[in-house]
Amino acid sequence: MITLRKKICPRHFANRPLDNYHKMSAQKYNIIFIGTPDFAVPTLEALIRDERFNVAAVITAPDAPVGRKQILTPPPVKVAAQKYGLKIFQPADIKLFPLAPWKGVQGVRVDVIITIAYGQIIPPEILNIPKFRCLNLHASLLPKYRGASPIQAAIAAGDKTTGVTLMKMDAGLDTGPIIAQNTLTIANDETGESLHDKLAQLSAGTLIKYLPDYLAGKIKPKPQNKKLASYAPKLTRQSGLINWRKPAVEIERLVRAYYPWPGTWMEWEGKILKIISVDKNISKINNYNVGNFFQNESRLLAQCGKDALAINKLQLEGKKVLTGKEFLQGYFKK
Repeated sequence: MITLRKKICPRHFANRPLDNYHKMSAQKYNIIFIGTPDFAVPTLEALIRDERFNVAAVITAPDAPVGRKQILTPPPVKVAAQKYGLKIFQPADIKLFPLAPWKGVQGVRVDVIITIAYGQIIPPEILNIPKFRCLNLHASLLPKYRGASPIQAAIAAGDKTTGVTLMKMDAGLDTGPIIAQNTLTIANDETGESLHDKLAQLSAGTLIKYLPDYLAGKIKPKPQNKKLASYAPKLTRQSGLINWRKPAVEIERLVRAYYPWPGTWMEWEGKILKIISVDKNISKINNYNVGNFFQNESRLLAQCGKDALAINKLQLEGKKVLTGKEFLQGYFKK
């Protein structure tokens, strides 16, 4: 892991006017940061803590209703930015956002725009405004897994490694030339959640390591090999519907990849049954109808197109999470 140069206590700048923050930090490069979810927060905080950079403003998604009660909730990047007293913009549609803030915030020239997990495509007229253009951090080793779900795609495919890419943005979807990449090993028990957290930290370290050399002209971005490109489309809840006709080894990876979102599920007696976790040890059993549950040595198993999976945790719609053994005792009919 890359060590940040200098840590600054969030309370030191919290609630201070942005002008005072500029005067105290003596930054060389002024940055507009664009991002929305938890994944983007480590990178934002790394930039704030590094004395070579000044985050002049943050652009993020609007507050949105969350949960069953639909409580209006700010995005994680906004919460982080507020701790440091940063200027925040929340356009519903970035294409309709005025161009003035891109050129300078409170008289501060914008040198570079950094984006990570924003959720909207930056329009072409904005890309060339900063002196050093717009850069993006993507959670895959481009050109592999362009698109919205590269983390889940890597686990579902059974990849042994993945990583992050720092690239110079162009008008395409994750098609810009590559500035730098960092890799990591995907653990055998990796989930979408655990890999998300690892790549969030790796993204922050990658930017802090390579951004200064790029700004100094020491790194020349290299074009991506289009022939090697693949795509990871946006996931929906429907994406998690299990197709039991697939081999057990593929379904096992999918359960891990889609945890916690969008989750994997099936219909069982007219209700949604979430499959939360399964055993990595594949059972070489092929005696039952595909999709059927059965009991084997006090374990709950599901017959797949090839072999069977032992189910560790599951949750019936409206009920609490159960172990496979508890489900056998409470719901399963031999």
